[in-house]
Amino acid sequence: MSYKLKLDMFEGPLDLLLYLIKKNQIDIYDIPISEITEQYMEYIEMMKMLNLDIVGDFLVMAATLMHIKSKMLLPPDPSDVPQEEEDPRDELVRRLLEYKKFKEIAEELKGKESQRQDLFTRVIDQEKLKEIKEDAREVYFEASLFDLITAFTKALRKVSEKTVYSVSKEEYTVEQKIHTILHLLLDSSTILLTDLFGQCKSKMEIIVTFMAILELIRLREIVVLQKQLFGDIEVQRNKDNVIPA
Repeated sequence: MSYKLKLDMFEGPLDLLLYLIKKNQIDIYDIPISEITEQYMEYIEMMKMLNLDIVGDFLVMAATLMHIKSKMLLPPDPSDVPQEEEDPRDELVRRLLEYKKFKEIAEELKGKESQRQDLFTRVIDQEKLKEIKEDAREVYFEASLFDLITAFTKALRKVSEKTVYSVSKEEYTVEQKIHTILHLLLDSSTILLTDLFGQCKSKMEIIVTFMAILELIRLREIVVLQKQLFGDIEVQRNKDNVIPA
């Protein structure tokens, strides 16, 4: 695709590994390298298809995973004197634990900042207070780039090859899909990402729709949220970027 998307919401190789570990409920101290490497490469292929500008950073980690995998597959040399060897995964585990701790500290600081913002120093009207309480009833998680790619991959797999070849040729552009999504959000405050993909008639339309979603996130026109980790992704207008009528 000629459309190249540069993302401000950068999530790196270690984020993807932690995502896969949590998604597959894997013990971080006993990572099945072959399985994780295979899944990791699938995400890279999706990034290449979408022409994302962050692929290069992920390829370095891919090489590291392949190196670890090859070392674990090598049989021990019978001529070597038996000795306790370091697990080829140990360095990767150390990096992941260190990065995980850093992310947890960052999230904790972000939470404290949010709490300070909730301390009002002036009296607010009751109507505004009611709106705040209404919004606080449901807790949402911001969907990550990898959650989006997971949903995108599932949508592509659901489109049969027969359907792809039977539809008439139609051109789709990211700009058109952006307009369509924003128009839908005028009628409904929330749209499920699966519903957006479900309306698509071909793989190309799914790809263009996904690119439009990423572009709208980059422009801060929408937010993508989940009520639970790895749950359905909801698309909503970014209230901070909507000009009141």
